[in-house]
Amino acid sequence: MSGQPTDIVLSALQQMQANGVRLRASLHTCERLRATSSAAATPTRTAARTTQPVPTSAAPADPRGRSASAPKIEFPTLSETKTGAPAAPVPAPSSSGKAAVLEALRGPVLACTKCPHLVQSRTQVVFGVGNPDAEVMFVGEAPGADEDLVGEPFVGKAGQTLTKMIEAMNFRRADVYIANILKCRPNMPPGEPGNRKPTPAEMNVCKPYLIQQIEIIQPKVIVALGGTAVEGLLGIDNAGITRMRGTWKEFRGIPMMPTFHPAYLLHNQSNTEKRKVWEDMLAVLERLGHEITAKQRGYFLTK
Repeated sequence: MSGQPTDIVLSALQQMQANGVRLRASLHTCERLRATSSAAATPTRTAARTTQPVPTSAAPADPRGRSASAPKIEFPTLSETKTGAPAAPVPAPSSSGKAAVLEALRGPVLACTKCPHLVQSRTQVVFGVGNPDAEVMFVGEAPGADEDLVGEPFVGKAGQTLTKMIEAMNFRRADVYIANILKCRPNMPPGEPGNRKPTPAEMNVCKPYLIQQIEIIQPKVIVALGGTAVEGLLGIDNAGITRMRGTWKEFRGIPMMPTFHPAYLLHNQSNTEKRKVWEDMLAVLERLGHEITAKQRGYFLTK
């Protein structure tokens, strides 16, 4: 492909529309994105995507309780499971078409300078990763220190727990799509360790990028990881994840399951808490129409 990334996105959307695909993301929206990105200044610090491993040294304690030294969560692995929703309301473009449009969107997102304070502090923008044809899309709040270094969402200890959850559902990580509402790590005051919660204003600025990802992928189910992700997606305050988890919501016509953030399970090791999250994932599998084995139904039940 040649030309500016947003031109490529617009061209791809126009071609899909010409082929009869009804797009929920309007061409007008894409044209506004092209105008915005053309006027944007060159970013001050946006490092190239890197494949360097996550540092193995212990990270400082997170104010929200995401300690690098927390014990591992042992979800059943894919090899331990044996398993084989409503369809998206509009026709989806082909996998290759989705991948191309996602890749074209990546350029403007990586070059975004809408939050100057985050541009100054970030190592790189964390776009998202996974299958463009994913049935399930997991959405978190923002990158942490590990994600900021690697350029991929959920790669730290909480991310390892998420991967085990995904595998226990009989998916691979590559089968789903994982993204955050905020694409940059929230900046921290000098000398303060850990990660902070993104502000509603920061999420509102970045949320249109996530919406475009959702419109392209058209997942059958969205899983919102943690109260902040629910607040950002639904535009509400004090979501109360303990109260909301396990109850179906809707985001732009797509069923959404709120559940605890994987980091919560790093500090709440009881089978009772693990079972709550697992019951949410069983509900997702049922919504998708996937077979669930008796063994899967029995995970984390008190003996």
